[in-house]
Amino acid sequence: MTTSVSTVSPTAGHRLRARVKLALILLACAAPVIASYFTYYVLRPEGRTNYADLIEPQQPVGDVSVATLEGEARTLSALKGKWVLVTAAPADCPGDCPDRLLQMRQVRLMTGRERDRIERVWLVSDPNRPNPATLEPHEGLHVLRVDPQVLARRFPPASGNDPARHIFIIDPLGNLMMRFPAAAEPARMKKDLSKLLRASRIG
Repeated sequence: MTTSVSTVSPTAGHRLRARVKLALILLACAAPVIASYFTYYVLRPEGRTNYADLIEPQQPVGDVSVATLEGEARTLSALKGKWVLVTAAPADCPGDCPDRLLQMRQVRLMTGRERDRIERVWLVSDPNRPNPATLEPHEGLHVLRVDPQVLARRFPPASGNDPARHIFIIDPLGNLMMRFPAAAEPARMKKDLSKLLRASRIG
């Protein structure tokens, strides 16, 4: 009886090994991102609560058109790779706007050595320029102009509220993922942000 033996040519075998190696390399690169998001979004222990509202599903906002105060066109994708705290207000920074700018600054500083992973953005929702005295205490703050209709559409407020009452978090992939309540408490904001920084190996 003749036994038929299937063989793989050396060339085909080499290609197969190369593909397996490439797949393993890609998996190794993606593993930290997959693991961090799985940990934060799936493995939530019972009783774990967030102070901020999770925005689900996450909404990509990297394509949101903004401009510098000098009128140069930008998109929020320029800040990808960082965790971004965002608030919005007209240029005269009315109401609790100064408090929100201060909260973003203080919460970033409260994260200690992790602060370089965090950026802060003020989206100015009218054509005017902020008073330099308002900006002076906020070194490193990105001040960008946004169309108010785009703001309302892409940064959804809590029910019955105004987007300008909130501080939002954008993740390093450019997704809008959290919204703090109006008049948020900095200590509780810091706690949420610290959880994100610990869970994530990106940004």
